[in-house]
Amino acid sequence: MNRIPYGRQSINQADIQAVVEVLQSDLLTQGSAVPAFEQAVSNYCGSQHAVAVNSATSALHLACRALGVGQGDIVWTSPITFVASANCALYCGASVDFVDIDPHTYNMGVEQLEAKLIAAKQTGKLPKVVIPVHLCGQSCEMEPIYQLGQEYGFSIIEDASHAIGGKYQGQPIGNCRYSDITVFSFHPVKIITTGEGGMALTNSQPLADKMILLRSHGMTRDPARMTHEPDGGWYYQQIDLGFNYRMTDIQAALGISQMQRLDEFVKRRYEIAGQYDQLLADLPLTLPWQHPDSDSSWHLYVIRLKLDQIAKTHKEVFDDLREQGIGVNVHYIPVHTQPYYQAMGLEEGSFPEAEHYYHEAMSLPMFPAMPNEQQDTVCSMLAAALPT
Repeated sequence: MNRIPYGRQSINQADIQAVVEVLQSDLLTQGSAVPAFEQAVSNYCGSQHAVAVNSATSALHLACRALGVGQGDIVWTSPITFVASANCALYCGASVDFVDIDPHTYNMGVEQLEAKLIAAKQTGKLPKVVIPVHLCGQSCEMEPIYQLGQEYGFSIIEDASHAIGGKYQGQPIGNCRYSDITVFSFHPVKIITTGEGGMALTNSQPLADKMILLRSHGMTRDPARMTHEPDGGWYYQQIDLGFNYRMTDIQAALGISQMQRLDEFVKRRYEIAGQYDQLLADLPLTLPWQHPDSDSSWHLYVIRLKLDQIAKTHKEVFDDLREQGIGVNVHYIPVHTQPYYQAMGLEEGSFPEAEHYYHEAMSLPMFPAMPNEQQDTVCSMLAAALPT
């Protein structure tokens, strides 16, 4: 049986040649490709700075560190996300809480955020940082979130791991108009890939400088940042406790090549989403809803089962499709229900929209090279798995 994966990278000969050229060069790690990739992404998104790293998880960690997150601070994010969106705060010694999702977009709800902020102000437990997550590639409602940030004094990290190539209010996600830092992922199932890799974008020179310092052990060769004159041309100083979060030139070369097809990838994903909308319109499903301010990059196509209209459970439908070779998935298990987070005192029932979503959601296969015939197969198998 030929399995249809939920996501897959698209690699062409130009990508391969770009990597080969680096492999045949003198520098495999910190050569010219990394800054060139940073510039390409920054130019595309309209940000002033970009810092490439070895994963989006690393980018989230650096973003929190650059914003001064530490002991005694609180960071809020969405419960419907990969655990890295919350873990990054714990790495810094902060505590984590969540804001329930909007029932239509599945992103952090603006009304829910405002209500939680009003309550937190009364108890003196306002967040230092809020991390909205652009689930599936659709932007959160960043302008009102930014306005709340101005009112309540929190910084904003956009977790746009799904969303490079998407737009908000007609402008590229990643321009940081309504945030301090935006983070992208380049994992193989994302919109473009570097194998593993991530990037943090910002319009702040101090934040960019801090993240650049921290991604390489907190070391500098800049005499202006040293405590005394360099001992010689070999000299460097460690001036902070940083990490080995660097991206290699091999990865960056692949990223530069992939950027040439970013718009093509997003266009094809948009077509696939439109075809799903048509093919699934008559099934007992809730199809993805798009906010009018958002142009999604369509990393994921998430359906919700109308369980009151079908004769199977969520798990039974999932298992049936997997047995037929359809690589459906679930994005995501609510973070607050994970044992590690429940041990901190977070409880099921705390974020009902997120939990309701989880019991119904399923991601269908979605990748640019997906043939129409495979999409037809997915839809016919899904229809057969939904007895009413």
